[in-house]
Amino acid sequence: MIDVNDLRKGTTFILDGQIYEVLEYQHHKPGRGNAFIRTKLRNLRTGAIIDKTFLSGDRVQDIRVENREVQFLYRDGDLYYMMDTRTYEQIPVPAERLGEAVNFLKEGITLILREYEGEPLGVELPVTVDLRVVEAEPGVKGDTASGADKWVVVETGYRLRVPLFVNEGDIIRVDTRTGEYVTRVG
Repeated sequence: MIDVNDLRKGTTFILDGQIYEVLEYQHHKPGRGNAFIRTKLRNLRTGAIIDKTFLSGDRVQDIRVENREVQFLYRDGDLYYMMDTRTYEQIPVPAERLGEAVNFLKEGITLILREYEGEPLGVELPVTVDLRVVEAEPGVKGDTASGADKWVVVETGYRLRVPLFVNEGDIIRVDTRTGEYVTRVG
């Protein structure tokens, strides 16, 4: 058990049978009365984000989430199969545990799988991934009223805005934190 005063960004703990990770943490001490701690938490099983306020002195059950390096193999329906790079064990991960990460998963990509007692909770992606453009609107010369960009679809099915010079078949680098175009690679 840890005191809520010891919570920090990235801390994981169990509350009411659910596993949470601290996204934001603020300690408030009003002039009178007890201090309280405002947190923004992500439920690692459902992906839901909640705001929770704790009173100073409350305690929660801390846990250790294990990270292991895996490689994405393939998708079968709502299951995404990962392979542990050390043991070659295949691990099925449900799509809802991956959240927005499914937009950037292509065969062979190496990631970090987060687990608690063998239960996959999600993945940590590299900061950028290189994806092939499979569908692109034609870029019309002089069409700069909208900021000179257009919509494309990449090999994972993700749709994003890119500059007009990007064409079907090009490989582009995408920032996995924001989902935005970074540069054309090839």
